[in-house]
Amino acid sequence: MRNPLSLLRRRGVVSVIRLVGVIGAGARFGASSLSDAGVAPLVEAAFSRGKPLAVAVAINSPGGSAAQSSLIAARIRRIADEKRIPVHAFVEDVAASGGYWLATAADRIHVDPNSILGSIGVISASFGFQDFIARHGVERRLHTAGEDKSLLDPFRPERPEDVVRLKRLQEVIHGNFIDQVKSRRGERLKGDDLFSGDIWIGRAAVDVGLADEVGHLVPTMRRLYGEDFRFRMVTPRRPLIRRLGLPGVADALGGLEDRAVWARFGLAAP
Repeated sequence: MRNPLSLLRRRGVVSVIRLVGVIGAGARFGASSLSDAGVAPLVEAAFSRGKPLAVAVAINSPGGSAAQSSLIAARIRRIADEKRIPVHAFVEDVAASGGYWLATAADRIHVDPNSILGSIGVISASFGFQDFIARHGVERRLHTAGEDKSLLDPFRPERPEDVVRLKRLQEVIHGNFIDQVKSRRGERLKGDDLFSGDIWIGRAAVDVGLADEVGHLVPTMRRLYGEDFRFRMVTPRRPLIRRLGLPGVADALGGLEDRAVWARFGLAAP
């Protein structure tokens, strides 16, 4: 006969957070975006409600802001170290660029055979409209105090000195990204071309040390922590516009730029 007291015993818990979307300082109206301020309550809750056996972070992000990527990863790592709780990252479609920066916060990184990882680099893209406005008789008027204030103004011809300055900024951020990957992945990294901005798929990412194994969240955590625990999903409150059932308006107002970021990896925004 089963001891009735066993029903009162508290089962272990594995907290699960999903980090999905382009990474940026703040979500545009209706758009899906990840920021340190936005995910902070989720991260705090995942580690602080009781003492979970582990925290699983499901990641599906093509990247975005380097600063926000760094802040989110640092927050996860800081709390994990304080509470001595292991962290596992599970990559879905993609953890590239800033998305991979998030994954490096974990102690171990798990991937699907089709997951895209890497893109350890820095990108900046814009348009040049100076010929367009000239053809349409539009006069550009710009007044600044400081000759470098209008860096890479899209309404005037590109200046070589602006490109040099941008490259200098990108090299600093790229160096910080490389330092993050090396500090977290250490001797697991294999190969000399990991920081060129290239990407790897599934098993190939494991082979070069950007990930640890191929495996999905539920069976992997059951294998590592046994059967006698429950998963606790830590989820954000949906934006008001989505709770009102207006996804078409949200997509129209906030999704175009995000879709372009996902498209760099041949993916549609979720």
